Amino acid sequence: MRRTDAVVSDRAQLDAATKARIEQAVLDVFADREFHRVGLIEVARAANVSLQTIYKYYGSKEELLFSSMDVWLSKLTARMIDHLQGIEDYKERLRKVFWVTLDFFEKNPKLVQLQMSSVYVNTWRKQEHFDNPQLFGTFLKVLHEGREKGVITDEVDEKFVLDFIIGLLMRLAQMYVHRGMKESLTAQANPLFEMLWRAISKKP
Repeated sequence: MRRTDAVVSDRAQLDAATKARIEQAVLDVFADREFHRVGLIEVARAANVSLQTIYKYYGSKEELLFSSMDVWLSKLTARMIDHLQGIEDYKERLRKVFWVTLDFFEKNPKLVQLQMSSVYVNTWRKQEHFDNPQLFGTFLKVLHEGREKGVITDEVDEKFVLDFIIGLLMRLAQMYVHRGMKESLTAQANPLFEMLWRAISKKP
């Protein structure tokens, strides 16, 4: 068994309360400073665990950061799937996905701050967590439904439509934080979605 496999296996034995404290500490510490300025001992202290515990269950600073991010983004996926239940109209399904994402980032601005300050994309894309098939798969499933119904543009591949949507959402979330979180993202969700819809819907 490789070291990384062993670490992941060990992590499954970590009790839920300790794991939650570590993940919250990652969010608090990495959101405040750049990756290279954060020491694992700071995270251990913030989580009230030993440095040995961090190394045993995560192995490296990169794995600690990206696996914790994956946990937080999985919470977004769960909320998204839950909110989609019972919505039949396609446009309203996509509107709900858009709203839930904005609402999640509005309620979790530290996750946005962490991505802005500590996530180096060139490093992140090499991690197994980067593709996040649950989160992006949910988006793609909704887009695929739109293609099948003939309401989403077929001028470009679905993955480019996804890139377009994710790019917009991330820019909105980042600027929400940058501007001091003074204006609600969700309050602007409907007009912003209508702008997005006009861009990606199939023209008659």
